[in-house]
Amino acid sequence: MPVSSLAAGRLAELDTFLLELNAASADVILPLYRADHGLEDKGGAKGFDPVTAADKGAEAAIRKLIAERYPDHGIIGEEYGEDRPEAEFVWVLDPVDGTRAFIAGLPLWTTLIGLRHQGRPVLGSIGQPYLDEVFIGHAGGSRLIARGEIQALQVRPCPRLTDAVIATTDPEACFDGPELGAWTQVRAAARLARLGCDAYAYAMVAMGRMDMVIEAGLKAWDIESAIPLIEGAGGMVTDWRGRPVGQGGGQIVIAGDRACLDEALVALKRSAK
Repeated sequence: MPVSSLAAGRLAELDTFLLELNAASADVILPLYRADHGLEDKGGAKGFDPVTAADKGAEAAIRKLIAERYPDHGIIGEEYGEDRPEAEFVWVLDPVDGTRAFIAGLPLWTTLIGLRHQGRPVLGSIGQPYLDEVFIGHAGGSRLIARGEIQALQVRPCPRLTDAVIATTDPEACFDGPELGAWTQVRAAARLARLGCDAYAYAMVAMGRMDMVIEAGLKAWDIESAIPLIEGAGGMVTDWRGRPVGQGGGQIVIAGDRACLDEALVALKRSAK
């Protein structure tokens, strides 16, 4: 994965800071998990669109730390929008990805924090503080920090789709008609499919427990933190045509094995936008 002109020493500094951001967001979120989380409905075209005090409070805490430590950095966040999105360094935030899981008390929500340098995702983390897990990665490699231990992350080989464990969040809610047809075809070929894991499934690909995640309609904050993590673990993130993912999100495939990805793309390309 290219790291543009970002020096290794600077990347290590930002990696450490990313762990601080995860800790700060966890301090806000955990007291509200399985408690009174201040549920609101943002509404919109998709119907029920929940947001909680945890979403808002965690993003505010992350933004405060960034502003104090790196006032020249930009920020793009789900809850509070954009601040200098064209800066050299831009943090991309989703404080509680999987809010529906959060309000249901399921430990499948995560905190997504990514960093762009000169427009490219170079550092990212998927944190699950209730499980005391932070999956973090960049071009130098990816690792899991969990319960005081550090484990290197590596995707697993899975050259055949018929052997693959795949996932998506909610096919009926997230896919339109043609997209749902493409997902159904891939699912029929795969060994096992799991639903409702949100970005935690991305981390499982990096860990070598799952082989592929297929999503559509994603925003930048839904996916950018995963790109350095997956690539640092030896995997790949593409759109449904097999191209690099742009800054807009959209239709996404995360895979651990290129041959398995290529098989899935045969079906997905027919519904690519």
